[in-house]
Amino acid sequence: MDHRRTSVTLYSPQAQIVLDVLDRDGICFSRREYVQKKYEESAPVFLPAYDWFVKAAEAHVPKPQGAEYPYWAFGSPENVDLSAGGRVLMLRVPLGEAVFFSLYDWNKILCLSYMGKTEKEEKEFRQTLLEYGIRRESDLILTNFYPELKHQVMDSWHRLFSHDQAIRKAISENQPLSGVQAGLWCIKKEWVMGQD
Repeated sequence: MDHRRTSVTLYSPQAQIVLDVLDRDGICFSRREYVQKKYEESAPVFLPAYDWFVKAAEAHVPKPQGAEYPYWAFGSPENVDLSAGGRVLMLRVPLGEAVFFSLYDWNKILCLSYMGKTEKEEKEFRQTLLEYGIRRESDLILTNFYPELKHQVMDSWHRLFSHDQAIRKAISENQPLSGVQAGLWCIKKEWVMGQD
């Protein structure tokens, strides 16, 4: 008999509007405009990372019709940030509907930083930037002055998904998921097991 798990419990911080749409429509999709509104004047810093994620994640979990941007969910409620308010939804998500990664790696991308295979590689890259006179890695993404280095940083971001299979294995073995983040193209009402 096959005892592999086909779904996972995740925790997702959501605004009341998401809950209202779920009640009304049974499914909710995120949009680029919502991210722009959420981050306001900081949006130009976050949008390159989000835009990259949308393109890259689609290779791992196909984007359904109606989806633009991801929702974030976490393997542990302790990893949920409620600083923007809202409620925490406890979701039971089919494994095929989520792409998994380290929330610490995603934070590197949000900082528009190079993601090395090792810490040593990241230090070496930062040293290269200093030799070029570049003090902030984010300048590589937000300006067009160093296209080769910008390309190198964005190529490194594909390492975000390098833990997806190991995380799926941990899920199948019912191991704790601290530090795990998931991208979801939508939230479905049928996934909601509760809210905090």
